[in-house]
Amino acid sequence: MSRSAGGGVPRVLHLQSTFAAGGKERRTVELINAFGRGLHHTIVSAEPDRLEAAEGIDRNIPVVLQPDFPSLKGTPLPGRLMKIARAMKDYDLVLTYNWGAMDAVMAHTMFSEALTLPPLIHHEDGFDESELYKRKRSRTWYRRVALGKASGLVVPSETLEEIALVDWQQPLGRVKRIPNGIDTKAFAMRPKPEAFRLIKRKGEKWVGTLAGLRKVKNLPALVRAFAPMREEWHLVIIGEGSERDAIQTEIDRLGINHRVHLPGSVKDPSRVIGLFDMFALSSSSEQFPLSVIEAMAAGLPVVAPAVGDIPHIVSDENREFLSAPGNEDDLSALMRALADNEKAQKAIGEANRARAQAQFDRERMVATYRRLYSSAMRREF
Repeated sequence: MSRSAGGGVPRVLHLQSTFAAGGKERRTVELINAFGRGLHHTIVSAEPDRLEAAEGIDRNIPVVLQPDFPSLKGTPLPGRLMKIARAMKDYDLVLTYNWGAMDAVMAHTMFSEALTLPPLIHHEDGFDESELYKRKRSRTWYRRVALGKASGLVVPSETLEEIALVDWQQPLGRVKRIPNGIDTKAFAMRPKPEAFRLIKRKGEKWVGTLAGLRKVKNLPALVRAFAPMREEWHLVIIGEGSERDAIQTEIDRLGINHRVHLPGSVKDPSRVIGLFDMFALSSSSEQFPLSVIEAMAAGLPVVAPAVGDIPHIVSDENREFLSAPGNEDDLSALMRALADNEKAQKAIGEANRARAQAQFDRERMVATYRRLYSSAMRREF
């Protein structure tokens, strides 16, 4: 029996593959803040030292961060999975995220009836570098079995929805496609330069990106694509992660340290992203990147590979600046062409802002998640 069975605040357990400041983590933070004190949250990361996203959670909301909990990593033997399942018992809802939490999903399916576990909803936002170009058959089968008793499988993109239905053989009623949304009004506000640790000097132009520094983001490629741009252009890469040294090595090799900046992560991207003049991605794989929507809401043009749902996210005017996937030369040429066309920058930015406000505002996303979670728990919050 859950601790809130007597009518108290529902207790939600978040089992994250990581809680670094990436897109899915920022969405989790957005939802936690939007739900306010109506839920009590416990967050566990498969990477216990990657918890940067928690800095964005409203301090007035009750959150337990990285408590004593069985590791989400390891061989999925029955004894280990039983320990994970038992640790779920005192909650009203379990939310799992990406492959890094799939053992917890399997534990729930194996022991939910025996232990009377709370409902579980899994969220899938994309693939790590091991499945960039070809999905692993072993993981496909594991997902099929593990998701067997989930109350829902949430995906943000059309691509992932098709994979869930066809490859993972999930029933139509279980798969929920919920596009990512943001507070478009916050991103539309004029940024305050003093709110950022990096000073934008007079005459400088910034290409910016916001990403977890992971291999899938392919940020050394963005550094190479940026290098031929005119001297007044600077590249600002906001984020933290394991690939920081690899990115810095490429910066050093090209001798552009004075024009490429790695200021780390930021607590509130809405106060910074508007300082950019252009937003760029170089990812090998994406599904429905939150950072692209944030850039659009801030009135920025976007240069990125045409991967995942990005061609469907940006405005019609922006699509000609999407490069062929994996083509650094194409990405570089598009960045330079847009940098040379201030009129296009402004027109595309305005079109992107209008599209973000019309299609991807946070309120629609929050309402949909609220209905889904309430339905799973069979109680309103």
